[in-house]
Amino acid sequence: MARINLLPWREERRKLRNRQAQTLFASVAVAAVLAVVLVMVQYDRVIEGQLQRNRLLEQEITTVDRQIKEIEGFEEERARLLSRKQIIEQLQANRSMMVHLFDEMARTIPEGVRLTSIKQSGLQLALEGAAESNARVSEYMKRLEGSEWMDNADLQISEAKGADARGRFVFTLRVDLRKVDGEDGEADEAAVAAGGGGS
Repeated sequence: MARINLLPWREERRKLRNRQAQTLFASVAVAAVLAVVLVMVQYDRVIEGQLQRNRLLEQEITTVDRQIKEIEGFEEERARLLSRKQIIEQLQANRSMMVHLFDEMARTIPEGVRLTSIKQSGLQLALEGAAESNARVSEYMKRLEGSEWMDNADLQISEAKGADARGRFVFTLRVDLRKVDGEDGEADEAAVAAGGGGS
């Protein structure tokens, strides 16, 4: 005998499918929420790690800046000390050079010539004086050219003035100083008045 199912099976099957679909959607939604939460947690960890690295870098940068300032201070102090050292060396060299220079000038000045003024500017001397004749001035220039400490004697002025036979010709010479045996002749402006001459 044939059995006839009179129950609403289609409706039951539809409800079952709806429940399965809702379960699937809920599972997917939960999975999506969990994925989003995991991603956010991971991002938070990455951001926190980066923030820690940034703080560490800022601390290191501050330390390096402080060290750079200290180094700059050391370099400035070193430059000041080197400048003082150079000044002291120049003063030592100039002190020795002036002794040699005055000794050399006393030896090179010929008879009949006397100096009235000596001015130094760096490595150049300006010599002013009086002579009995132009020949005496020329002889003085030759002696300066042959000097170990002076060179390039250049006559600026030579003119006859006054009736005094011993100082009839007034002259102005410029002469360069030589560096001898490591002497450094660079000096500040110096002016020395000399009243005596050669015998």
